[in-house]
Amino acid sequence: MTPPIRASREVSRAPVRVSFEFFPPKTEEMERTLWASIERLAPLGPSFVSVTYGAGGSTRERTHATVEKIARETALAPAAHLTCVAASRAEIDEVIREYAQAGVRHIVALRGDPVTGVGTAYVPHPEGYAHACDLVEGIRALGAFEVSVSAYPEKHPESASLDADIDVLKRKVDAGATRAITQFFFENDVYFRYLDKVRAAGIHIPIVPGILPVTNFKQASNFAARTGASVPGWLLKRFEGLDDDPETRKLIAAAVAAEQATDLVDRGVEDIHFYTLNRADLVYAICHLLGLRPGMSDTPAQRLAG
Repeated sequence: MTPPIRASREVSRAPVRVSFEFFPPKTEEMERTLWASIERLAPLGPSFVSVTYGAGGSTRERTHATVEKIARETALAPAAHLTCVAASRAEIDEVIREYAQAGVRHIVALRGDPVTGVGTAYVPHPEGYAHACDLVEGIRALGAFEVSVSAYPEKHPESASLDADIDVLKRKVDAGATRAITQFFFENDVYFRYLDKVRAAGIHIPIVPGILPVTNFKQASNFAARTGASVPGWLLKRFEGLDDDPETRKLIAAAVAAEQATDLVDRGVEDIHFYTLNRADLVYAICHLLGLRPGMSDTPAQRLAG
């Protein structure tokens, strides 16, 4: 069922807190795009900005370099993604210590995708951290880090059931996780049903909804298929006939994501995490519609140094 279009309104409450996810660049052009996006979004005062790993930890060095540059050259609070795959405990522990020395105080701890690719069996490194809960415990043992973990409102594709998946989340919380960020979803009721189950399981850390603004429906559908997220029929209809019309797709994407984010805020959500895909304009527009303006943050000025 297509959700109703919400009437335009003034934001009467304190603006929602936001955070942004980026991925490390592979080329000089992608690097310019990334830093232009960071510069564009920084004045909105995000709670933090995270930088991902590639599948199997394939972007590890680029992730480290990007995170450390954010810590060194901006006033933003960077969060480094860290996975268990393809590394020993000693190697991962050294990375954690290097982050601490660089001033990074927030790590997003993930098991990570199998080295052999999504959909294949996960095999832990023989000398590594076996699962995300083990990694969380290792991070907490090495310093006073804030540790975020993943959460799956529609369950992880490898989990037998949603209840089993929530048990995995509880083990991560018991190991010291301080926040969970959800996989993206398109129906807000999915998030709130999940939140009810999580709270009933005795998990009380923040469960921050992750939002993916959709500009490329085919790409988003492929992401969803890999992560276990469902794609509602009404979303497909919004993008019908626009395969060769990227400008209209951007307008539709902004409207859809703004509707979703506004509904989350209206229903009591105070923090939203945006999967930016290193593109700032769409996310900036959505944040503007949510009432965020440059310089409104209670934190120190979130701007590029110099």
